[in-house]
Amino acid sequence: MPRESEARTVLEYLIGEFPDERALWTDLVDTGGVVDEHGRTVSSDTRYQPTRFVYFYREPAPEIPVPHEIEILHRDEQILVIDKPHFLATIPRGAHIVESAVVRLRRDLDLPDLAPVHRLDRMTAGVIVFTVTPDLRRPYQELFAEQRIVKEYEAIAGFDPGLTFPRTVRSRINKVHGEMTATEVEGEPNSETHIELVSTVTDSADAMFGRYRLFPRTGRTHQLRLHLNSLGVPIVGDNYYPHYRPSAPGDFTTPLRLLARALEYPDPITGHTRRFVSSRALDRGL
Repeated sequence: MPRESEARTVLEYLIGEFPDERALWTDLVDTGGVVDEHGRTVSSDTRYQPTRFVYFYREPAPEIPVPHEIEILHRDEQILVIDKPHFLATIPRGAHIVESAVVRLRRDLDLPDLAPVHRLDRMTAGVIVFTVTPDLRRPYQELFAEQRIVKEYEAIAGFDPGLTFPRTVRSRINKVHGEMTATEVEGEPNSETHIELVSTVTDSADAMFGRYRLFPRTGRTHQLRLHLNSLGVPIVGDNYYPHYRPSAPGDFTTPLRLLARALEYPDPITGHTRRFVSSRALDRGL
């Protein structure tokens, strides 16, 4: 709290600093929602003391429910494997807290220790593996760190008859914390994706697109989106590349046509090979 404040009480200080939220601060103080650094409740008469700290809990803004269900592909005492829908975050982040896969699943399945072994971004659908108990997280996470996971993605993106496939794309990806998009820059490659053209599809206006199978050998932020965009065939529904376009809150009409189609790995507990496959259809609604 700044020393130059002329406030006599903590409440006066808070209202003076945030005059548009007078009702909020008055209600928080009246209901015991503000405490000092020793955990003592701040009342309307608590004297303002410069350099001291107060703490409060503020309800986050209501979240818009994602109107898609999580499909469970496999569940046992060790792991839970899901088929995540588009628009649902994997873990709480930013404005998406309750509307995240891990929070939904912990609540609905009564699994308080559930944790994802890896993540998909909010706009990507598909297969995610969770561990049920904390002691199993490290063995499964090491599979990813040691690149013993075969990750297969599917995308619907632009089509260029002049491109030849299969091909491998390598580039150096740079992502600056706080910036929405990543960029490909000069330098030693730190990302690699093997890409195959599976077939062509047409949308309702008879425009032609390609259906691609992608095998990322690294896991850089937005790697698959960047690599297809660098070939001149950006993914359908991508509002980040080639140009960033903010999406309206609650708009679930245009999914990114990118899907984590399958995961295959040697189970660190049993040693058996496991493979899980998404059943989602990317061309629906084109």
